[in-house]
Amino acid sequence: MKKIEERQCVPRSDTRKYWAVMTLYERFEHTIALILSTIIGIIIVFALLQLVREVISLLIADILFTPLDHGVFQVIFGMIMTLLIALEFKHSILKVIERHSHIIQARGVIMIAMLALTRKLIILDFATTKSEKLFALGFVILILGVVYYLLKKEDLRV
Repeated sequence: MKKIEERQCVPRSDTRKYWAVMTLYERFEHTIALILSTIIGIIIVFALLQLVREVISLLIADILFTPLDHGVFQVIFGMIMTLLIALEFKHSILKVIERHSHIIQARGVIMIAMLALTRKLIILDFATTKSEKLFALGFVILILGVVYYLLKKEDLRV
C-alpha cells in the first residue's frame, strides 16, 4: 500500500521512470491526455495566428476609419476569450499529465463553462437580444459561480 501512495504523489513529469509500475488504464489515460493536449495546443496556435491576422486587418482597414466601433471590440475580445477558454482547457488536461489527478476536474469544467458564457456575453449584441435571454445567461453564470465557490470551499476544507 505504501508503494502505491508514493507513486501517486510523484509528478507526472517522471512518467518514463514510473511507466513500468503504472496500470494499463493509467497508461491509457496518460496517453490520451498527451494526445488531447497536443491537439488543443495546435488549435491554440492556429487560433492565435487567426487572431493576429484579424487584428492586423482590423487595424489596417476598420479601426483607422472607426476607432471606437463596438463591433470591432466584440470581435477581438470574443477571439481572445476563445483563446483563454482553450488555454484553460489545455491547463486542465496538463494537470492530468503532470500529477496524479482525476481526468475530470469539476472546478475546471465549471471554470470553462463560466468563461464560455462570459465570452457569449461579450460578443452578444444587446440591442437585438431579448431580455429573457440576458436574464437566463446571467442566472446560469450566477449559479455556476455559486457551484464553483462551493467546490473550492469544499476543497479547502478537505
